[in-house]
Amino acid sequence: MFQILWQFDVADERAEAFEEAYGPAGVWVAFFREGDGYRGTELFRRTDPPASYLTLDRWETRAAYEAFRRARAVEYSALDAACQGLTLQESFLGAWES
Repeated sequence: MFQILWQFDVADERAEAFEEAYGPAGVWVAFFREGDGYRGTELFRRTDPPASYLTLDRWETRAAYEAFRRARAVEYSALDAACQGLTLQESFLGAWES
């Protein structure tokens, strides 16, 4: 399993829209589901203000994730740009294989 962890800081007034885009029924999950080897995304919200989230994306293998990113690079960039206004800051925290 290949797992990717991101942190997103979000303005309180954008939290609901962020959760809609990045949650289990959101556009990111729908997009990733089109990829071979995608195994799911979990969304975690910090319990204390300010609003901050973690997303944990799971792929069968690193190769499956990288193949998806290469094949869908234009769409990935467009979706990322469309969601940019939902966050104050986004940080890649790392990737792990198990």
